[in-house]
Amino acid sequence: MIGERLKRARAAAGLSMQALASRVGVSANMIKKYEHDASMPSSAVLLKLASSLGVRSEFFFRPTQVALEQVEYRKKANAPAKLIQRIEADVLEQAERWQELEQLWPNYPLASFAYTAPLPAITTLQDVEQLAEQVREHWKLGMNPLPDLIDLLESKGILVIVTRVEQAEKFDGLQAHIGQKPVVVVSERWPGCRQRFTLAHELGHLLLRDRLPPDLDEEKACNRFASAFLLPASGVHQQLGTTRRNIEPRELYLLKHEYGLSMAACLYRVADLGIISEAKRKSLFMHFSKNGWRKQEPGEPYPPEQTHLFEQLVYRALAEEIVSEAKAAELLNVPLMQLHKRRTMQVEAC
Repeated sequence: MIGERLKRARAAAGLSMQALASRVGVSANMIKKYEHDASMPSSAVLLKLASSLGVRSEFFFRPTQVALEQVEYRKKANAPAKLIQRIEADVLEQAERWQELEQLWPNYPLASFAYTAPLPAITTLQDVEQLAEQVREHWKLGMNPLPDLIDLLESKGILVIVTRVEQAEKFDGLQAHIGQKPVVVVSERWPGCRQRFTLAHELGHLLLRDRLPPDLDEEKACNRFASAFLLPASGVHQQLGTTRRNIEPRELYLLKHEYGLSMAACLYRVADLGIISEAKRKSLFMHFSKNGWRKQEPGEPYPPEQTHLFEQLVYRALAEEIVSEAKAAELLNVPLMQLHKRRTMQVEAC
């Protein structure tokens, strides 16, 4: 029966029973019956439900089901419950397609997440700083800017889901597990620097969980890890020197676009490294607030990142005849004709 899937798709679309009923041409009571498996929609109604909810009709009969475990929201205080429900429904739908693809693949090409280097003892924020440098060294990243953080984490076995839910700026990220696989969720509506900080912050949680002393706040430690991982001390010192009486906002803007970290986060980083005094940091943040830069930073935003791995794997499975064209279209949630045109390069795959 389709009840649970219909309820989840409606939550992801942010529609009430009445709103969905109006689109489909049935009563709200009938939608309720469908969701409680008290009635089964006809083929015609099922197609209208799929169209109204932005899913393929096969979605309602997909056998794969996943459960998000160890869910941790980094949500803002004003994030409404309905928004969280929409995000979680969207995440579950995307995660199910990931899992179905993995189950179809005889020898799934992606490794599981495992950080194999010995972790140092963590007692201070300076130890967290050293951990960030160690991770870069272990993963052979050097100390240069990281051009694509989503791609990096996916290559390490972390499932990154980019939600398209509107108003997702009202939550700060989500981390969960599907079985043993860690999942991190960001919004496509965030600027890239916010996406990247969230991704690095959640990586910090994965590495630091249950390793911190009671007097060291985990959120502060993960913030320090994220800023050190994205903007190593050597990069800051090379750009700004080791001791300064003042920093120009333009310098922070240039750092932002080189390393993918917000101007505000760069300012925190500069103060954390002792390049400027705490008094100067507070003074500059007052300047940020006066100019409205705490809400929207000046100049061009850092471009958001996207995930392409799932689509690449679907086309690879198609080329290796692991999936049919119909199954590939279902996994990518596009009409079969659109997939065929993309496959033959008749339209731009955007």
